[in-house]
Amino acid sequence: MTIYSVFDPEFKEFGKVLEGYDTKGLIDAMNAIDMPAEGVAYEPGIPSLEACDIFGPLGKNAFGGMPIQLGMCWGYNKALNCLEYHRNSEINIGTTDFVLLLAKQEKIIDGKLDTADVKAFKAPAGAVVEVYATSLHYAPCMVADDGFRVAIVLPKDTNTDIDKPAEIDFEDKMLWARNKWLLAHPDSAEAKQGAYVGLVGENVTI
Repeated sequence: MTIYSVFDPEFKEFGKVLEGYDTKGLIDAMNAIDMPAEGVAYEPGIPSLEACDIFGPLGKNAFGGMPIQLGMCWGYNKALNCLEYHRNSEINIGTTDFVLLLAKQEKIIDGKLDTADVKAFKAPAGAVVEVYATSLHYAPCMVADDGFRVAIVLPKDTNTDIDKPAEIDFEDKMLWARNKWLLAHPDSAEAKQGAYVGLVGENVTI
């Protein structure tokens, strides 16, 4: 699989890199959080990260004044496993380089997405990477054996628990958490937990 850069033209349909944000304090706070023993951890909002100076500008500027949460996805991962999307952009900031596996929402046909449509993009440490609402994504992939730490910035309460509503549209089958629609690969742990299986093809690994 070709791994593009988030600065390459191929990334433009998936997102963009935001300029002018000072990420040093956030990266220091992220590095102060211990790595999990194995696998991947995720917390939607982490107080020590939300106390960083960048939290205000991200809410006021990047999200246009919307209430936000600043959490983190961190651990050890090289596989696609699932793809998710939200009704809004997501911002990612890594303490080290990391790789995003992305696909376009319009590639979902009859509730299925072929993993052959997934593209890989490498982001450098400290870059403020916006992933558009129409770009499916999931846990970042590490580029070194010591894992990854990536800040995840989203509207407040995204990815938190929800009582699933009665299904009105087929898309409702994919609703997995608040503001989170998920397509799982059949080999993933999420599929075994009852997530909608919507990925066909290889479970892409980096």
